[in-house]
Amino acid sequence: MPLVRIDLIEGRSIEQKRKIVQEITETLVRVAGVKPEDVHIVIVDHPKENLASGGKLLSDLKP
Repeated sequence: MPLVRIDLIEGRSIEQKRKIVQEITETLVRVAGVKPEDVHIVIVDHPKENLASGGKLLSDLKP
């Protein structure tokens, strides 16, 4: 049973998340030979103020 965790900066639409989980599931079915119903995916959204890079919060960096 594959368990996939995806950490994203918040802001993706529900349509984008649907497409992400669909394509990851299809890839695991094709490559790993598992059944779609055995693929479990967890999406974790993180606000920019909770992530940092180079000693600075992402919320403080220019987009």
